[in-house]
Amino acid sequence: MKKDIVKLNIDNKQVEVQRGTTLVEAAKSVGVDVPTLCHMKLDDLNVENKPGGCRICVVEVEGRRNLAPACKTECTEGMKVNTHSLRVINARRTIMELILSDHPAECLTCVKNGKCDLQTMAQKLGIREIPFEGEQSHYKEDKSPAIIRDVDKCIMCRRCEMMCNEVQTVGCLSAINRGFQSVVAPAFEMDLEKSTCTYCGQCVAVCPTGALSEVDNTRKVIAALVDPLKTVIVQTAPAVRAALGEEFGMEPGTLVTGKMVSALKKIGFDKVFDTDFAADLTIMEEGTELLSRLKRHLAGDKDVKLPILTSCCPGWVNFFESNFPDLLDVPSTAKSPQQMFGAIAKSYLAEQMGIRRDEMVVVSVMPCLAKKYESGRPEFAVNGNPDVDLSISTRELAQMIKGANLNFEELDDEVFDNPMGESTGAGVIFANTGGVIEAAVRTAYEIHTQKKLAKVDFDVLRGFDGIRSAEVDFDGLVVKIGIAHGLGNARKLLEDVQAGRSSFHAIEIMACPGGCIGGGGQPYHHGDTSVLKKRAAAIYREDAGKAIRKSHENPFIVKLYQEYLGEPGGSLSHRLLHTHYFDKKKKVEINND
Repeated sequence: MKKDIVKLNIDNKQVEVQRGTTLVEAAKSVGVDVPTLCHMKLDDLNVENKPGGCRICVVEVEGRRNLAPACKTECTEGMKVNTHSLRVINARRTIMELILSDHPAECLTCVKNGKCDLQTMAQKLGIREIPFEGEQSHYKEDKSPAIIRDVDKCIMCRRCEMMCNEVQTVGCLSAINRGFQSVVAPAFEMDLEKSTCTYCGQCVAVCPTGALSEVDNTRKVIAALVDPLKTVIVQTAPAVRAALGEEFGMEPGTLVTGKMVSALKKIGFDKVFDTDFAADLTIMEEGTELLSRLKRHLAGDKDVKLPILTSCCPGWVNFFESNFPDLLDVPSTAKSPQQMFGAIAKSYLAEQMGIRRDEMVVVSVMPCLAKKYESGRPEFAVNGNPDVDLSISTRELAQMIKGANLNFEELDDEVFDNPMGESTGAGVIFANTGGVIEAAVRTAYEIHTQKKLAKVDFDVLRGFDGIRSAEVDFDGLVVKIGIAHGLGNARKLLEDVQAGRSSFHAIEIMACPGGCIGGGGQPYHHGDTSVLKKRAAAIYREDAGKAIRKSHENPFIVKLYQEYLGEPGGSLSHRLLHTHYFDKKKKVEINND
């Protein structure tokens, strides 16, 4: 017998596992479901949450006096385990009743109703009454620009803490206080808005209850749609089309672009556009900035800032503003596609439509909760009127479609409106980790070399590893590229830049695992990263099926520069499409004084 293999018996099934495997994982390997609330394992991210606090996963181990938490108990040779004895069932029911005794009975109005792990577990265990009565804990509600903390619904599973600290390394959330007053919160129980929270939304993505949720903007969107004095247009991010179908029972990775457009038109939006158009626009600006810095670097300019960092992700922007304020001049100054779209819509498009800026309402459908915060940043407004008025998540769009009583699966496929609905494959792949830099390379290569790419796909830039590196030959100029997804991985690359150890010319960073396809506003995947990979594959399929796959060949982008902007990086482009960054650490300190 190999020393690193142990044999045991689970529910009369013989099991062989690696030494160190927990009972919950061993049971799963032979098809035995051990219920859990706090436990969550993300294999692709190499993290596991197993605080053992909820005790729903208890099992009976022969020879052991007490019941064992399966998520923390490691398998040993010859162990005999019963996962559903009467003693175990009774213990689980009692534990669930105790948890529910300190939980608000607001299921009908809760944002997680129907998708709540606690609710599902209570149903599975057959809980119909709460025999325990007593005081319920109560905390203040914390509403930030993007995320709401309703801590009365927190069950102390600490999944959010794992994502915030171990995966994202933001360090905003942790368990504080003791006993009945224990809670997961920012330090000193400060509000999220005054903390180092990046609004990436990964805490919301893994929360099993309604303790963490997004700010719901659907009421405001509906109010704008029924206002006869407003022209309401909508933009949809590339990642949304690869995930929206999941809310209607479709398989992960099902592309629903045409049905999504049809639904938005039936809901009542005056124009339905594609954020991919603005992604192509972003490449024109960011690609120009990359080539400019590279040329200056090659000419011996010692002041040029390399590597250039992509700036499309607001969660990532919040992160470096909070943690690396000494590097604020390193990222590209290009706005995100969401904000570029809004700036062009309320200037160029408004003029084309013959309406004033304040008569247009720009709504964005995003996979990201940080976009809600980004749209409200004061620098993205003109005389107080924001470039993007309202941002809703993929989940919120699904909610609106259901509320409109539309049979999503039976909708005909429709196409985006023009001129801001035409996009390329390069704009689509912004949804995936590695996609932004691949799109930039497609355009930067041809502009720099004045040659056509023999192969548009840059497979070397694709993948799911947290940190990746590649070299791309620009016909003699070797461009070194770094890629990171997940803020913990971003921190590693930024620390190298900070210490002068980085040899990269360009680095793409996305805050969420998998990129935008894994955003905090996407349909809940409950830690199953295989769902993210299916979404990513769908995005590459849509890219491959596009007639045009390079941003600089988008005819409407070409026309926009010819008729309005002038040239990439020009004075008007810089005023409308570029931004600057702030030392958020100072802002946080001021807010907390």
